[in-house]
Amino acid sequence: MSESISEKDEKELIRKEFESLIENCPKCQTKDGYKMVKKAFDLANEAHGGVRRKSGEPYILHPIEVARIASEEIGLGATGVSAALLHDVIEDTDYTYEDLSHIFGEKVASIVDGLTKLDGVFDKNKSAQAENFRKLLLTMIEDIRVILIKLADRLHNMRTLGSMPEHKRLKIAGETLFMFAPLAHRLGLHAIKTELEDLSLKYEHPSIYNDITSKIESKELQNKDILEKFIDPIKNILDDAGINYEIKSRPKSVFSIWTKMQKQNVTIDEIYDLLAIRIVFRSNELLPEKAQCWNIYSLITDIYKPKPDRLRDWVSTPKANGYEALHATVMGPRGKWVEIQVRSERMHDIAERGFAAHYKYKGLSEKESELENWLQRIRDLLENPSQDSLEFMDDFKLNLFSSEISIFTPKGDVKVLPKGATVLDFAFDIHTHLGHKCIGAKVNYKLVPVSHVLKSGDQVEIITSEKQTPKYEWLSTVTTAKAKTSIKSVFKKERKELVSKGEQLLQSELSKKKLTIHKRILDKILHYYKIEKKDELYFKIASDKISLKDLDKVLRKKTTNKWIKYWTLSFGAGKKKETPKPKIDKRKSVILTDDTDKNDYIIASCCNPIPGDDVVGYVDEDQKVILHNRKCPVALKLMSSQGNKLVSAEWSTHKLLSFLAIIKLTGIDQMGIVSKITKVISDDQNVNMRSINFESHDGIFEGNIFLYIHNVEDLNNLIYNIMRIKGVHTVERQERMQQQ
Repeated sequence: MSESISEKDEKELIRKEFESLIENCPKCQTKDGYKMVKKAFDLANEAHGGVRRKSGEPYILHPIEVARIASEEIGLGATGVSAALLHDVIEDTDYTYEDLSHIFGEKVASIVDGLTKLDGVFDKNKSAQAENFRKLLLTMIEDIRVILIKLADRLHNMRTLGSMPEHKRLKIAGETLFMFAPLAHRLGLHAIKTELEDLSLKYEHPSIYNDITSKIESKELQNKDILEKFIDPIKNILDDAGINYEIKSRPKSVFSIWTKMQKQNVTIDEIYDLLAIRIVFRSNELLPEKAQCWNIYSLITDIYKPKPDRLRDWVSTPKANGYEALHATVMGPRGKWVEIQVRSERMHDIAERGFAAHYKYKGLSEKESELENWLQRIRDLLENPSQDSLEFMDDFKLNLFSSEISIFTPKGDVKVLPKGATVLDFAFDIHTHLGHKCIGAKVNYKLVPVSHVLKSGDQVEIITSEKQTPKYEWLSTVTTAKAKTSIKSVFKKERKELVSKGEQLLQSELSKKKLTIHKRILDKILHYYKIEKKDELYFKIASDKISLKDLDKVLRKKTTNKWIKYWTLSFGAGKKKETPKPKIDKRKSVILTDDTDKNDYIIASCCNPIPGDDVVGYVDEDQKVILHNRKCPVALKLMSSQGNKLVSAEWSTHKLLSFLAIIKLTGIDQMGIVSKITKVISDDQNVNMRSINFESHDGIFEGNIFLYIHNVEDLNNLIYNIMRIKGVHTVERQERMQQQ
C-alpha cells in the first residue's frame, strides 16, 4: 500500500529539519560527530514513530528542535546534540539506560538518564515536580550539559505551550518562572532566560502581556526615530576613533518592563531604560578590553550627559554568572533617557550563550572555577538527604538565584554570598569551625551580633570564643546551605532522639482520649501552633516548648477551615456522615459567579484576589478551591511544586458580593482635597468606604483608602474618577502580596 501524500510530506519535513540541524551545527559536521548525531536521530525517529504532540505534529520534531536550540543558541557539540535528540527516549519508549549505554556510550546515556523523570509512586507529602528537579540537579553536577539540554527542552515546550489545556499551561509557566528562568540567568544564558520569562508572562497574565506589547508597538516608530537621531553622532565619533563596532537597538523584554512597573509603581513611560542600544566592538589586541570599554564610554559621554546613579560596571567586577559589560544611562533626544551597553565580541558571546561559551576562550580558568564554585554550592545543598523536596527547592532558590553580595575579609579577600546572608553565614563560609565558635563580628570596625544582615562591600572580622557552641536557634538566623547543613549535622542525633520522644509523648496523650496520630489530627495541631512540619512539632513537645495540657482545647477549637466537620464527628457531635464532594475536573476552568456556593472556594489571605484579577485555583484534599492572584509568590511556588493540584479559574460578573481593596493616593495638599475625594467615593453606588487615612508633609499628601468593591472594573472606574480631581497626582491599587 502506497504512503499517503501527507505521510510523504511529513517524512520530507522531518528530513529537512534534521538537515537544517546539521547545517547549523559546525561541531556535528566532522566525520565522527555526524556519525553519532545521525545514529541518535535514526534511533529517536524510529522510537517515537507514529507518536504526535498535542499540537498534532510528529513527535520527533520536538527533539530535533531541542537539539537545534542546544546547538545554535547554547553552543553544544555532537555529544550534547545527540543527547538532546534522545532526551525523551528512556522516558517515553521501550529503550533503557543500558540500551543507550551500549549503543552510544556511558556519557550520552547518563545525560539522557539525567533528563528522565522519576517513575513510581511518590510519598504524598512530597512533590513529584520538586523530586524530579532534585534528580536533574544531581546529574547536572556531574555534567553541566544535562541542565543546558533541559533548558533547551523547556524553551521549546514554552514556545509550543498554546496547544496545552490552561491548567497545564499555568503549571508549566509557573515552574518555568520559579526555577528554569532563574537557572538560565545563573548559567549566563541571557537570551533564553529573557524568552522564558516573556513566555511565562504571556500564559500567566495574557491581558498584561498583550497590553504591554501593544504599548511597545504603538511607540515603535517614535522610538525608532529617537534612536536613529541618538545613534548618528555616536557612529561618527566611534568611526573617527577607528573603532571596529556594531550598534544594535536592544528592545526591553516585556517581563522586565512589567517587573519594573510592579517594583517601582510606575507606568511604562516612566521606565528609564525602555530605550536601549548595545555597542559590540571587535577587541584591539594591543589594549585591554576593559580600557577599550571605558574609552567608548568616555567618547559617548562627550556627546550625551550620563545619569550618575545608573552606571553599572560589570567589566571590573563581572557578575557571578560570567556576565561582563558596561551599562550607562544617558540623556538622549527629546528628553528621553537611553541605556547603553558596551561589550566586546567575546563578552557578547558569553552574555548570550553563558558558561558554555567560556570554553571557546583560553585563559578563562577563573570563570570556569566560578561555575565550579556554583556547582559546589549545589552539592552542599544536595548533601542534606533529610531535607524534604519542597524545603530543598526553597533553599535552592534562596541560595543560588538570589542577588549576590561581595563581602571583604580583614585581609581584603572577597567572599560572594547570597543577598540576606548574616555574620554567621560568612563565618561558616570561611570555615565550619569558625562558624561553630562565632559570637559576633566587627563589620566596618563596628561590633555587631551573629544575626546581623550583611550588605555588599562590608568588611567583616569574625569574633570567636572557645566556650561558644552551636545553637539550634541559629537555623533561623542563617540562609546559606553550608551554614544550615553544618548546624543541622551537630544536632542531628540529639534532634532525632527528641523528635522520637516528642512523637511518643503526643501518642501517649492521644491514647488517653482513644485517638491515634492521624493526619487530620496532626494537621489540626500543626495549624493551631502555626508549625509547618511534624518533626518540628515533636521536637518542640520534647523540648517543653509546647505543652500538651491544652490538647483537648486544641482539638475542640472552632475554626473556619476544612477541619470543622471532622472534629464534630470525632467528638460525637456529628449526626450523619457527609457525602464526599465530587472531585473537581482540573481540565475545566472553574467559573465563579455570585451564585457560586461560597463554601466551595476560599480567597487566599496572602494575596486577597478580587473579581477581575487573573486567578489560579489550588484544589485541597476536601475539593475546595483556594483562589490565589497569579502574581502572588505563593501561587508561583504552588505552580512550580504542586502543579497537579492546580485548576484554572476565572471570575464572571460580581454585583452582589463585596471584596476588600486598598487604594493609595498622592498629590498636592490643598484646601478641601480630602472632602472632594470622599465625595467621589460616596457618590459611587458600587463602592463602600471602610476606612481612610491621610498624611500631609511639605505641601504633599499621601493617603490609603480601604474600600469594599464588587470587581476590578468598578475599582478602575473609581480610580479614573478620583484621578480627575485637580491636585491628585497618582491613584494606585495596593495589591497585598505576602511572601511565604
